[in-house]
Amino acid sequence: MFGQWSWPKGIRSVSPGSFPAANVGATPDKVEVYLFVPGVDPKSLDINIQQNLLTVAGSRSAPVDDNAVYYRKERFDGEFRRVITLPDDVDPDRVEASCRDGILRVSVQRREQAKPRQIEIK
Repeated sequence: MFGQWSWPKGIRSVSPGSFPAANVGATPDKVEVYLFVPGVDPKSLDINIQQNLLTVAGSRSAPVDDNAVYYRKERFDGEFRRVITLPDDVDPDRVEASCRDGILRVSVQRREQAKPRQIEIK
């Protein structure tokens, strides 16, 4: 009964698989994914897209004092992998990624045929 908990153990704890935190937004032209990766070297990130799955993997290390006894560690360190499902109409050949101030931005354009178009009445 008191075994593994399925929810986070503290108010600031995160569930496994939920790092890095992400915001996903969409416009008629593109889908933008913002991943919050403080302390991660952008060059060490592995970003790929296959079909409509965006995968971001990497690792983050936290400084450790060998003489300290830690009573609580809220900062995630170690390897991570985050998979985000994108809409079916994204174009995997038109992807751009940039990272600034610990925020990774991945912008995926939508396919031209999927964009809404204005129909003129004759």
